[in-house]
Amino acid sequence: MTGAGDARDHGAIDALIAAFYGAFDNRDGRAIPVEALRDLFLPGAIVTRAAGSGPDTMTLDRFIAPRARMLSDGTLTDFHEWETRARTQVLRDIACRHSTYEKRGRYQGARYGGGGAKLFQCVRTLGGWRIASIAWEDDP
Repeated sequence: MTGAGDARDHGAIDALIAAFYGAFDNRDGRAIPVEALRDLFLPGAIVTRAAGSGPDTMTLDRFIAPRARMLSDGTLTDFHEWETRARTQVLRDIACRHSTYEKRGRYQGARYGGGGAKLFQCVRTLGGWRIASIAWEDDP
């Protein structure tokens, strides 16, 4: 935990990010909580993937839909991802979370894994901290 903000802010942001990563877990037949996942974000939030062909910026629905489909139709099974390191900076009612992660599972029956980095921008709302945007890049 680093940066301004008190322990409650950091704890709430830790829980928010853990809920984000935890939403992409279909081990033991878990269902993907699509609506609960949406509730982690501000309306109008964006997600951008940095890729060799250039950045791909998505609406929240465009980000969630293919992942929810793959995690529920048998394409991606026994999958989960988890945060491996994090640094959070809180500046009043805004925060930035630098996060590295790992992921494992089976893609079309074959072992699948990797990791990467995500940068979360979060905003404090009357209902608590929410994600305003994510930028991420998978490891090559």
